[in-house]
Amino acid sequence: MEILHNFSLKKYNTFSIEAKAKHFVAVHSAADLKTILQENKSQRKFILGGGSNMLLTKDIDALVIHIDLKGKKIIAENDDFVWVESQAGENWHQFVLWAIDQNFGGLENMSLIPGNVGTTPVQNIGAYGAEIKDTFVSCEAMTRENQEIKTFTKDECHFGYRESVFKNEVKDQYVITSVVFKLTKRNHKINTSYGDITTELAKNSISNPTLKDVSNAVIAIRQSKLPDPAALGNSGSFFKNPILLKSDFEKIHQQFPEMKYYDVSETEVKVPAGWLIEQAGFKGKRFGDAGIHKNQALVLVNYGNATGQEILNISKNIQETIFKTFGIHIEAEVNVI
Repeated sequence: MEILHNFSLKKYNTFSIEAKAKHFVAVHSAADLKTILQENKSQRKFILGGGSNMLLTKDIDALVIHIDLKGKKIIAENDDFVWVESQAGENWHQFVLWAIDQNFGGLENMSLIPGNVGTTPVQNIGAYGAEIKDTFVSCEAMTRENQEIKTFTKDECHFGYRESVFKNEVKDQYVITSVVFKLTKRNHKINTSYGDITTELAKNSISNPTLKDVSNAVIAIRQSKLPDPAALGNSGSFFKNPILLKSDFEKIHQQFPEMKYYDVSETEVKVPAGWLIEQAGFKGKRFGDAGIHKNQALVLVNYGNATGQEILNISKNIQETIFKTFGIHIEAEVNVI
């Protein structure tokens, strides 16, 4: 393993922001990770996965450890289910496509989400009516302090909406090295009720969709709304959809009766942040090389040479305007570094 210095991270973050790591090393196994952590105990460390959920606003004055562990395998199965273990450095979308090719169900609604497998439990990523917690069994993680391996069960992960124990109670204490998922082998629960999936399937005259059909529909929808990070720097949805108490929402809804919302419980509703941003007039706006995507107001983009600070300034402007206009606070989903 070679530690590199003054290393450009432009290709290692999906916003394509130019920032440098004081030191950088890629690890390809848990043994590599253990060695690097042991040999650099006094060094400040920054763990880097797929770079898809972060906004770099400055150079990183630390040892950046890029988690590049590869491999996936079936660890158990019966007639109905299969338990699959994936290493943390596997690309998420490629892993989803692999599962579909094996006719393993449960991940298809989360096709084309950027990032790597190891970071999916941190955010409890989700899309089109599915979340990681629906198929998650456990993950293995190494302590940064003493390099011990701990297995986190689903209950121990404390999953919430884009939340987990790794963003809260044990933040910056562990490095996830592998994840186990429980997927269906038959009697798949095909979920087409969310978003535009049903419309997309109908457009292709599909009335009895397979896992692949659902995945293809999700991919088509995402590609129509979301820019490819390889072509236009972005990190997918920049903001979380705010969840409000129904009692608070009812007062706001009286003032803005056209506001869209979804029930999430008997006492709470979710408001689409994209709708709020669009109504506030930000959709498609550009400020130099930073801006808001023309097809999806939730997505902030780098048109070429934007700095992380410029994108952060736009996000703060959006948050302040939404609060002034609607009295609703929207939180960033992306980690600001």
